[in-house]
Amino acid sequence: MATVQSLDPHTPWPAQLRESTGPIVLANTFVVPGERAETFSDLFLRQAEFMKAQPGFVSMQMHRGTAGSQLLMNVAVWESTGALAAALSSPEFQRMAAEFPDDIVSYPHVFEQADV
Repeated sequence: MATVQSLDPHTPWPAQLRESTGPIVLANTFVVPGERAETFSDLFLRQAEFMKAQPGFVSMQMHRGTAGSQLLMNVAVWESTGALAAALSSPEFQRMAAEFPDDIVSYPHVFEQADV
């Protein structure tokens, strides 16, 4: 299973999922060693198809770092943290998540829209 790290040490990932808010954006940055890129892509596509079918899912885009970067960032919009948490906690998602190699690191973070 990929290692999950908190991007903001003051706001751990589990606390973000307990916050009742929405709509939200999940920005999940992955560090994927070059030799794992194909495996990651295959596994992520399966997860993405599952997530797209879940209640509260709105949209998703994957972005790849430039200049040979090992970073990929998934940006997903959900109706609420509750909908995201329900999808992530489902047994089917958990089975798929367990298939990711241990040397992949995930930095998920939930965001709300901010007026500027």
